[in-house]
Amino acid sequence: MKAATILIVDDDELIRSSLKEVLRLEGFEVTSAGNVPDALKLITLNDYDVLLSDLHMPGAGDGLTVISAMRHANAKAVTMLLSSFPEMDAASHAILLQTDQILVKPMDMPSLIAAIKERLAIGAPATRVVESVATILERTTESTIQDWFARVQNDAALTSIVMSFDQRTHHLPQIFLDLVHRLRSFKSFGSKELMSAAAANHGLDRRRQGYSAAMLVEESRMLQVSVFHTLQQNLAQIDFSIVLTEVMTIADEIDSQLSQAMTSYISESVNDSLPA
Repeated sequence: MKAATILIVDDDELIRSSLKEVLRLEGFEVTSAGNVPDALKLITLNDYDVLLSDLHMPGAGDGLTVISAMRHANAKAVTMLLSSFPEMDAASHAILLQTDQILVKPMDMPSLIAAIKERLAIGAPATRVVESVATILERTTESTIQDWFARVQNDAALTSIVMSFDQRTHHLPQIFLDLVHRLRSFKSFGSKELMSAAAANHGLDRRRQGYSAAMLVEESRMLQVSVFHTLQQNLAQIDFSIVLTEVMTIADEIDSQLSQAMTSYISESVNDSLPA
């Protein structure tokens, strides 16, 4: 019977060498990596039955980055995280849905070996759903708009301008389409290439509806809050290997849309001779 293959990822050389020695004596084929980039290369080139990764590591990425990469490359692999924190924070539920098991360091070798063998016997979950941020936003556009509208309705300054739901939100579906397009186009941060007619028209509309510049900015801030709230509710599905880049892209794109809206808003202010 073929020996199970294990990839160990830990920046501590002593831990890596100790684990390799013990696990090889137990009959496993063991490979190790001391950082996330090396681990990602190994995952791309080889198939593994088990991933045993430290959660916190220096440099770019962490254990969740490695877990996400393994889930994409080999969904059947058992994934296990090692953490030095006996009590996980509020994100523990999402982390547990990303990985099969969290083990607390230091862990005695017999318990670790037993945990690995037990997980191999159980196997990885039959279904694992991982989505890009773009896909999540595409799927949740309507509910995120509803969340944003509820936040606006609780703001006295914004609701001092009376509008219907359609008047408040008519610009948002196109903004979400632009966000999804930006996420999937991999444009660099600060890119000015994606010009939005919807954003420009939104600035004009808000000026004509009586918004102040501060109200326009607050409305945009609330949109970011609602988008990030949606992502928080979908942590279990997010691909952690690229989530930071995608969150930064969202903030950059929403700010770009606000900038375009403000340009139109100020232009309309000059045209009607009213102060901005």
